[in-house]
Amino acid sequence: MTQLTTTRCSGAEITPHVDALAALRIRVFRGFPYLYDGDVDYERDYLATYERSPRSLAFLVYDGDALIGATTALPLADEEPAFRQPLEDAGFDVLRVFYFGESLLLPGYRGQGLGHRFFDEREAWAQAAGDFRHACFCAVQRPADHPLRPPGYEPLDRFWHKRGYRRRDDITAVYAWQDIDAARETDKRLTFWLRPID
Repeated sequence: MTQLTTTRCSGAEITPHVDALAALRIRVFRGFPYLYDGDVDYERDYLATYERSPRSLAFLVYDGDALIGATTALPLADEEPAFRQPLEDAGFDVLRVFYFGESLLLPGYRGQGLGHRFFDEREAWAQAAGDFRHACFCAVQRPADHPLRPPGYEPLDRFWHKRGYRRRDDITAVYAWQDIDAARETDKRLTFWLRPID
């Protein structure tokens, strides 16, 4: 393995990395619990939200020329209504919330501290980006008896708790994508996790 290199980019600076980021999202999110049957055009449309936001972040990790990890974030006010509305309905000022998109890491690079690095990078970016009071993200909910749940699968709840995030079962988003074992897109419910920004 070559030495890993990292880069931070924001807004239009993300554009040269979009195809690599789309491919990484498709590959990682194919696994449980997302089970996402990815599509490049869908990904480009999704990532355009980050390209348009002047205060967005894409923190990218490369092994040589290969993108092997990434994490994203942006002000919640710049996100799609599907993610803004649940927080607004719960009484949060969306202008004071920073939304953490995804953390992506190929299996061979896990367990080396990059998961913590991804949170460190996003939290520092949110602190520097303006007067934000909360950081949040959301995670898909799958039943414990889902047929594609791998043996021994453990959700990341404990890791997120250690980072100071608290699960809010009363705040959920609905977002549609096609599962790898489905013929069409279906709505998924995602639960929000939040913590104050220090």
